[in-house]
Amino acid sequence: MGKRKKIFPSVLITDIADKGLALGRADSGEVVLVQGAVPGDRVKVLSKRKKKSVAFGFVTELLEPSPDRVEPVCEHFFDCGGCKWQNLVYEKQLFLKNKTVINAIERIAKCRPETIGEPIPAPATTFFRNKLEFSFSNKRWLNLEEVKEDRKIERGNALGFHRPGSFDKIVDVEKCHLQPAPSNQVRNFVRDFAIKNNLEFFDIREKTGLLRTLVVRTGPAGQLMVIVAFAERNEEQIELVLDAIVGEFSDITSLYYVINEKANDSLLDLPMQLYHGSEFLEEQLLDVKFRLGPKSFFQTNPAQAEKLFEIALEYAEIDGDSLVYDLYCGIGSISLPAARRTKKVVGIESVPEAIEDARINAELNGIENVSFFTGEVEKLLDTYFFEKEGHPDVIIVDPPRAGLHPAVVDAILQTSVEKMVYVSCNPATQARDIGLLKKNYELVNLRTVDMFPHTSHIETVALLKKRSTQS
Repeated sequence: MGKRKKIFPSVLITDIADKGLALGRADSGEVVLVQGAVPGDRVKVLSKRKKKSVAFGFVTELLEPSPDRVEPVCEHFFDCGGCKWQNLVYEKQLFLKNKTVINAIERIAKCRPETIGEPIPAPATTFFRNKLEFSFSNKRWLNLEEVKEDRKIERGNALGFHRPGSFDKIVDVEKCHLQPAPSNQVRNFVRDFAIKNNLEFFDIREKTGLLRTLVVRTGPAGQLMVIVAFAERNEEQIELVLDAIVGEFSDITSLYYVINEKANDSLLDLPMQLYHGSEFLEEQLLDVKFRLGPKSFFQTNPAQAEKLFEIALEYAEIDGDSLVYDLYCGIGSISLPAARRTKKVVGIESVPEAIEDARINAELNGIENVSFFTGEVEKLLDTYFFEKEGHPDVIIVDPPRAGLHPAVVDAILQTSVEKMVYVSCNPATQARDIGLLKKNYELVNLRTVDMFPHTSHIETVALLKKRSTQS
């Protein structure tokens, strides 16, 4: 990979690429992947590296703006990198996401569905998330204007998001447009209080300092859960921070803290300590209540998740006598609403904590016709399991980004299941798996649901039905 700088005086942006980059072609004919551009722009680009025949760069001058370009609403847009499509009109975002899904199916699966529904837009394109994690750092990211200033600027402390490509520096966020109030108020209060009281922000390189990460989770009717991760045990300073949060946000639902002395920021394998309030928040999807603790996985855009799962259940066409398998079931987000509509549901998930939550949520809702199993789907789903739990009428899958394990594909092909609903967060792996399944199954319906506006992230739901004659 080359690292020589090169100026492209004129690049016409024609399409999108992975990770929010834009695809363009220079007047010289070279292909360039560009940060900060949108389809239809003509831009001047500075490239700092090249991989094979593709140059990577960023916009230094907007020569001709695209008719689809809009002004970003966030003041941190050019530094943060979280909402990379905020400068692209929303209708175009939906079009490009749907195009990506269709292209993946046609190119990888080499088939086309009977019906492609219109993409489901998000009812809100800002303030839609119910959870965010912020990082503390004693090395604040300096923006381009600050770097250009002819004076020394102290980096200082920051509480916000990692700058893409710079693991040890944090963009100090004043207002994030992803999560509703009081998310911004909580983050800014904790940051300002810590600075005022000379509390040490984490040094990401040296692994020193007190304050490491801050998680804010919001719920219906003003529910608020805050989790503060400290990098060292200093009881006096920890209590100082936690008491200040309770004092400022007296109606806080839950306040947890955790000591994280590990090399990474993951908190799932660490004990959480409840400092104030209730152990849980409550959310509702469709007609089911979910109890959420500090480690619970839950869809971060519940309004769109409800639409996603409604489509999945509509495609499943379950009735009161159906046996439904929900593979990669998580905390039961699909299993439990499905159980309200049918005879029996079987859920499989590899994360023990998720299965524990699923069982608790089933009990909370008085749902008794669902069985949850902990284990890798590819290891549990065998002939013995089908004989013991029954042969399903419908299989619903919602795998991680890697898609279905080959053994799961084989198991599905060997069943007599008539319908399969495939929920996916990765069009490429979904298309790969559909290409393998089309031996016995026909792709009937495909729908894109926009869970994360202003990003390239895509969620889809596909319906596959068993062929009358296998190919």
